Amino acid sequence: MFRSFAASLGALAMGLVVLRGAILGEPAGNVAIEAITAMAVFAVIGAVAGWIADFLVRDAVERAFRKRFDWYREGLTNMGFTEKGSPRD
Repeated sequence: MFRSFAASLGALAMGLVVLRGAILGEPAGNVAIEAITAMAVFAVIGAVAGWIADFLVRDAVERAFRKRFDWYREGLTNMGFTEKGSPRD
């Protein structure tokens, strides 16, 4: 996830700098240097944001899974099933 965030933010920043340079009529060499710098900076920011988002999503999914698993296990215990099998064993 962090790679896609980094690529998205980097490309967006680069595109905006190029667009600004084209609108203001700046020299292409200056625009290219500014665009590459903006791309690098925002790619790092996007990578950090993506890493944080990935961590939060994984944590939320794991918590939901564990909660559901505990609910299921509690339901089996309340129905009389033990770890050895059904009550008929």
